Amino acid sequence: MKKIHERCCGLDVHKRSVTACLITPVTEGRSAQVTRTFGTTTAELLELVDWLVQAECTIAAMESTGSYWKPVYNLLEGALEVWVVNAHHIKSVPGRKTDVKDAQWIAELLQHGLLRPSFIPSATMRELRELVRYRKSLIQERSAEANRIQKVLEGANTKLASVATDIMGMSGRAILSAIVAGQTNPEEMAELAKGKLRSKLPQLQQALSGTVRPHQRFILAQMLAHVDFLDEALKQCSDEIAERLRPQQADVERLCTIPGVKQKTAELILAEIGTDMSRFPTAKHLASWAGLCPGLCESAGKQYSGKTRNGSVALRSGLVEAALAAGRARNTYLGARYQRLKLRRGSKRAAMAVAHTILVIAYHILSEQTTYRELGSNYLDQQDRDRVSRQLKRHLERLGYQVSLEPTEPETPTPSMA
Repeated sequence: MKKIHERCCGLDVHKRSVTACLITPVTEGRSAQVTRTFGTTTAELLELVDWLVQAECTIAAMESTGSYWKPVYNLLEGALEVWVVNAHHIKSVPGRKTDVKDAQWIAELLQHGLLRPSFIPSATMRELRELVRYRKSLIQERSAEANRIQKVLEGANTKLASVATDIMGMSGRAILSAIVAGQTNPEEMAELAKGKLRSKLPQLQQALSGTVRPHQRFILAQMLAHVDFLDEALKQCSDEIAERLRPQQADVERLCTIPGVKQKTAELILAEIGTDMSRFPTAKHLASWAGLCPGLCESAGKQYSGKTRNGSVALRSGLVEAALAAGRARNTYLGARYQRLKLRRGSKRAAMAVAHTILVIAYHILSEQTTYRELGSNYLDQQDRDRVSRQLKRHLERLGYQVSLEPTEPETPTPSMA
């Protein structure tokens, strides 16, 4: 088999050790393998870097094992070409499973060009990605804390969530502060409501007529303090992300023209895929990398499970949330697409399909430096007017009506090919 890389290295990365197999040419057509094991502290990894540089190694490959590959990649990145490959693409020989054998197998696959590198963003983009993902974890933690507050209120026979849509809103927060302060009069607490909630004062008074015990007040005080801390952390994290994305503010604004995509979702898209779309040959490659396209498994003419791959979990979950928001938008192409698919395939598959469409739109916006162009809610119907007309006519005829269709405007003739 033809050798693509004469000097290469395979790395088997673990938490406390890295096994490296270095392949170097000896004579024409022959190669030598040298295997060494290093620790994972910075000093020990620098020894690995020096060893590979002195051996004139040009490329190294390793599996994407959890987050253990990151410190190795950070130090090797500037010294030589580094590939992080999908573990599913590396199949070791059965019955020969050791760290040394794994490193040798990776090195041999790399030497003969049988591996493909994964997309690893630049250092600046990786920093932004960590910030955006950390902000998402803060949002999830705040939601979990709000659910715990609701659980404490239920235990105190206080049904605030049955009347107020958001117990952590302005009115709900004022009422919670009054409960922590020792207020027990439901009429006085209900008067703290603001806005639309004041139209529900009788229901609110009944919902607040519970019995809050001292230990529950203490727990609520701790929870509210935790929510305040998370709100401040979220604000600081969002400010840091906005500052880092200031040079790409124009791209953020262009992405926000897509229905369902707002500031945080646009920042998530840029943090996960960046602005350089040349690394993805087509929008289909990007959708496959993100795990937003159905799998393909066919054998003997039979179609088996089309389960999607894992892909980028953070990007996929953010786009699905945007798709659900776009599905509620009226008079939009994405909203109409979601509703049509929801009737036939269910809400979850419809959300995945619209998330795929949003990602494809984002790809073209970033690659062509343009903005979203709304097609309208009737775009899909206009693509096959005759079929839609026949379906509606048959439906009315089944209801007992006699239908005659006449166009209000003459159809524009299709230009003939000369």
